[in-house]
Amino acid sequence: MMKVKMIEKRQNGVCLFELQNDEIKVITSNLGCHILSVFTKDRDGNYGDVVLGYQDVEDCHKDDKFLGCIIGRVANRIANGEFQLNGKTYKLAVNSGPNTLHGGINGFNQKIFNYEILEDGIRFIYLSPDMEEGFPGSLYLKIVYRLSGNELKMEYEAMSDQDTLINIANHSYFNLSAKDSKIYDHQLMIKSDQIACADENGLPTGEFLDVENTPFDFKSFHEIGERIHGDDEQLRFVGGYDHCFMLKDEKDQAVLYDKESGRKLTITTTLPCMQLYAGNFLAGGSDGKFGKPYENRDGVALEPQFLPNSMNIEKKPRVILRKDEEYEAVTTYRFETE
Repeated sequence: MMKVKMIEKRQNGVCLFELQNDEIKVITSNLGCHILSVFTKDRDGNYGDVVLGYQDVEDCHKDDKFLGCIIGRVANRIANGEFQLNGKTYKLAVNSGPNTLHGGINGFNQKIFNYEILEDGIRFIYLSPDMEEGFPGSLYLKIVYRLSGNELKMEYEAMSDQDTLINIANHSYFNLSAKDSKIYDHQLMIKSDQIACADENGLPTGEFLDVENTPFDFKSFHEIGERIHGDDEQLRFVGGYDHCFMLKDEKDQAVLYDKESGRKLTITTTLPCMQLYAGNFLAGGSDGKFGKPYENRDGVALEPQFLPNSMNIEKKPRVILRKDEEYEAVTTYRFETE
């Protein structure tokens, strides 16, 4: 039976919600559309929480790990904190080395969204005003989280009254063991032949690398820890995996598996790329669910999105949203056991 209910409402407008059916229970918030918990079964039928999260969702205001939130207006990095659109240069806040990261200083992860409770989920709504964090146009954004059987679906819709940029992504970190443990033994498969090469600051450079015979070849299952410390320039630049994979196929583009618990996560997305981030710099953040900050490699993020730094790489940047056009994207997380 499907249930959706508010479980907490604070004086500052921050609310917590519970979505539950016979297979999954999700705790989320209208603050940054955070996914706070996802409880799924292991092979023995025992429920466990498979995502990282803050001890208190409002700790996101003083933390830079982006645990489980929606990131935007533009996810990932923009070179030198600027872009050109329609012949005009727009200056953004620089918050990651020389670059803009995840929407700037106060991106969507920091915003309190309006909400509508649905029969099978919840809809979050936010109007991002013209020039918020330096981006042009008033952007009307809707994000829906739905449960259906063993699937959590995320639906993104947006429109703008001016040409602008958009690259929305969810930044959940997964640990399918549901324990205070590392993700080295998690097995990963990504349907991808190429990654976008990154520089020392994690910024895609416009060069692409064929994954064949490299530590980035996840076309068949490999443990995340198997090659993460290899002697590879791309790994050294960013301390492990923090790279954008160019996706193939239209469904089941990535699978994460934990052999101990038997839990398997399969991701299907309409977006063309997926950032793999193995939690290389998770340490030192706010307290997590175990009452202490997470450590490096306690979780892995798999973030469907457009190509990062698209405005400076692609001849026809897919991150451009034209006036009165509709942006739509869907990502589905399917939880199973083996």
